[in-house]
Amino acid sequence: MAVPPPSSDPAKGALRAALRARRSEHVAALGPSAARAAAEAAAENLLPHVPAGATVSLYLAMHDEIDPEPLADALDARGHALALPALIDRTTMRFLAWQPGDSVELGPMKLRQPRLSMPERAPDLIVTPLTGFDRLGGRIGYGAGHYDRAFQLYPGAHRIGLAWAMQEVETVPHDPWDVRLQAIVTERGFLGV
Repeated sequence: MAVPPPSSDPAKGALRAALRARRSEHVAALGPSAARAAAEAAAENLLPHVPAGATVSLYLAMHDEIDPEPLADALDARGHALALPALIDRTTMRFLAWQPGDSVELGPMKLRQPRLSMPERAPDLIVTPLTGFDRLGGRIGYGAGHYDRAFQLYPGAHRIGLAWAMQEVETVPHDPWDVRLQAIVTERGFLGV
């Protein structure tokens, strides 16, 4: 099912705004060293669930997202092929080869991404940032539908959200085109759906 343009659902927009404000307050209260320790704990919670040899797509943290850098470093040390999302234009996202230390450029929507000349990699596992999540695998992102389109493009890739535990909500509004996650990882643990 095709993903339509960004939703104008006021309930989803209000939830997104509230969750972003709550996440910002949480991270500010944590401070840098506690935030780093939480990111390391989240990486440790996810690593046992990454199959040997899997190609993994991660992201470079923006705003107050939990930072996947410790996870990227550990996966790189284990020899995994890595990729980052890259916006080709405002609606098209692909996963391009990247390893820790590689240069990145600023893409549409200020996304730090690999150079567009890097080869595309088909991920076996997509680790996605979240604005919020529920225990049924519902996720709310930034509202542009990039990851929903990517999940449809790579239906065999395992979909795992990476978030702060405090981003959990009882229910995320679910549109027909929303693709559910198969697991969520936080600094507190691994939640299979």
